[in-house]
Amino acid sequence: MVAGWEWDETLFAGTAAHYRRGRLPYAPGLADALAEALRLDGRGRLLDVGCGPGILALALAHLFGEVVGVDPDPEMIAEARREAARSALSGKARWVRARAEELPAGLGRFTVATFGQSFHWMDRELVAATTRDMLWPGGALVHISDLKTETLTVDGLPRPAVPGAAIEELIRHYLGPVRRAGKGVLPQGTPGGEAAVLTRAGFSGPRRHVVPGGQPLERTADDVVAGVFSMSFSAPHLFGARRDAFEADLRRLLREASASGRFSERRPSTEVFVWGRDHSPR
Repeated sequence: MVAGWEWDETLFAGTAAHYRRGRLPYAPGLADALAEALRLDGRGRLLDVGCGPGILALALAHLFGEVVGVDPDPEMIAEARREAARSALSGKARWVRARAEELPAGLGRFTVATFGQSFHWMDRELVAATTRDMLWPGGALVHISDLKTETLTVDGLPRPAVPGAAIEELIRHYLGPVRRAGKGVLPQGTPGGEAAVLTRAGFSGPRRHVVPGGQPLERTADDVVAGVFSMSFSAPHLFGARRDAFEADLRRLLREASASGRFSERRPSTEVFVWGRDHSPR
């Protein structure tokens, strides 16, 4: 955990309704890359820890016999259930409202555990050790995130680029210069160093894979607004009584950047680290 910061249930409060529309998707080919790297054949069990509205778990569901998503936010779990029903996957998907620190929660053992841009919010030492014990021998923990070292160029985009720097400045104008996170703040951002944590927990590896992105995506002003409200540091509740004023200023900024209300944004590449759970006990 980050020194001086404690998780609280408002961290992603109000973001679930905006998440699926607002967040940029993982790179195409992620499921195929994982299927090849892990030799997945439609059997086995997937545990998606910090599953949010089920985006990753449902995208990988065809590679497993059962998927279980765990998240502490009730709105995220409700969104995941709705999307599973829309995708006719309710029969093989299970959603559990719980913090990762509350695992194993009687969920049994799994072939693969995924953390899609969620591990940094957890008590990582505890969760890594617990997750290892929940994997079958020969199982894998997979850490998935956007490729942070990538610079996505706006050259050649068919529409105006999303004005990211101006949006960040507007958020700071309303919420202050220090990153917000639930009821607290994160002056230094979220922690890194996952490799050391997972090595101490007894995992081997990792094997690194990069699924290439860079494809231009068309985004409407509504998509961009949803993206802002899907983030923990700009969750709707953080604006309090000024939320409507913030959204009005945000939409005005977007109109000035693109008279048509349409933008282009490049899909980020996806970085995958596969950590092995060997056959020996810790």
